[in-house]
Amino acid sequence: MYSLLISYPLLSALVALGSLSVLFGGVLGFAAVRLRVEGNPIVAEVSDLLPQSQCGQCGYPGCVNYAEAIVSNGEALNKCPPGGQATINAIANLLGVEAPKVDEENVISGPMIAYIDETDCYGCTKCLRACPVDAIIGATKMMHTVIDTDCTGCGLCIDTCSKNCIAMYPVPVTTQNWCWELPEYPVVTSRAGTAPC
Repeated sequence: MYSLLISYPLLSALVALGSLSVLFGGVLGFAAVRLRVEGNPIVAEVSDLLPQSQCGQCGYPGCVNYAEAIVSNGEALNKCPPGGQATINAIANLLGVEAPKVDEENVISGPMIAYIDETDCYGCTKCLRACPVDAIIGATKMMHTVIDTDCTGCGLCIDTCSKNCIAMYPVPVTTQNWCWELPEYPVVTSRAGTAPC
């Protein structure tokens, strides 16, 4: 076997590399099992309750970082405007604390979406990189547009635009999101000489 490896240097290189890869794979596998660091399960639960839009309105770069700050540092629960009051209530129930009201500093009344004035857009792609949910489409030196069904209304794209051609507008009313409030009529239980309604 040794003479075979000497006479074929490529074979000896393959055997050496194969042996090293098996050795290092075994060491890494052992380290992964023995040196495993378990994360805080409460951080994972809080993170699951957040909307995962990664918008940064809370002051943290992502929802996981905000969840870590809530659990570890006692950060306020009400800094996530996209999640709204329902998210705050769910996190407060999980942590067993009283639910505060939404921080009004970052709240925009009603759902909003971004709109790019395509006549002013020259395709710098800064808004593409800023959008955490990839709701903006376009290419370099070409106009961009917003996919309104994907836009979460976080507003991160507005400050990145050097031409100021991005604005936030209320979500347009369509048949899918229209809420028709029924008028309230008094209920008549019976009339003289008629059956109950």
